[in-house]
Amino acid sequence: MISEAQFQAELQLLISNAIREDVGPGDYSSLACIPDTAHGQAKLLVKDQGIIAGVALAKMIFEFVDPKLKVKTFIEDGTHVEYGDVVFEVSGSSQSILKSERVVLNTMQRMSAIATKTNHLMQLLDGTGAKILDTRKTTPNFRVAEKWAVKIGGGENHRYALYDMIMLKDNHIDFAGGITLAIKKTKEFLKANNLDLKIIVEARNLDEIREILLSDGVHRILIDNFNYEDTKKAVDLIGKKCQTESSGNINEKTIRGYGLCGVNYISSGALTHSVYNMDLSLKAF
Repeated sequence: MISEAQFQAELQLLISNAIREDVGPGDYSSLACIPDTAHGQAKLLVKDQGIIAGVALAKMIFEFVDPKLKVKTFIEDGTHVEYGDVVFEVSGSSQSILKSERVVLNTMQRMSAIATKTNHLMQLLDGTGAKILDTRKTTPNFRVAEKWAVKIGGGENHRYALYDMIMLKDNHIDFAGGITLAIKKTKEFLKANNLDLKIIVEARNLDEIREILLSDGVHRILIDNFNYEDTKKAVDLIGKKCQTESSGNINEKTIRGYGLCGVNYISSGALTHSVYNMDLSLKAF
């Protein structure tokens, strides 16, 4: 995963781009009818239920738009919320509140949906020992917020991008000339470039599991699109030689079964690419 400094830099980039995209040269609707001296208050109202996420990011957005805006928080990230709950109140320049409104709502609605789904899947895995992971199947330019939401929901982050972990998937293996050669070349590349990155290798069947285990230095084996029976066999073959991860079309009905197979992790792209935004609104009062 990226460092804290990189994480903060990505958040600032997300915020600046989102405000640039939404506000452009100015919020002409507000500028046209609201005096720049006007002050107001608004509350973040929940019209749904689930896990709230994005409160801390909302504060950063308000700070970016207008450092003089004041936020009074009642409910923190990671808390279960119900219809009618008020998460926070913001006060200050009416123009600044309106300029921030849509970016705050867009980010919080999506982050809350992701946190809610992650939390639900974690509950389904309760007692299995398996942990849920996100993937790189994220919304372009919004990855940092979506992966933050997964953590708020109780899940864990997979690699952030292509540069912070080695992941040898089927295409890498086929293009490289096979599993053993792909691993060998990868280890040579890391040494030559003085890189300390963990290596994950995808397996498509039990024979590939056996071949991967012949090479040292593999951090985790990705057991991809296996059924329950073969997943159990794979876990037994791997033992404690490296970590295990199940992936591939795993859903709410099957996830616990894979957890009970004994894998360490289950990765799900659906955490970030298949969610329905939580209904939130920012209302003046």
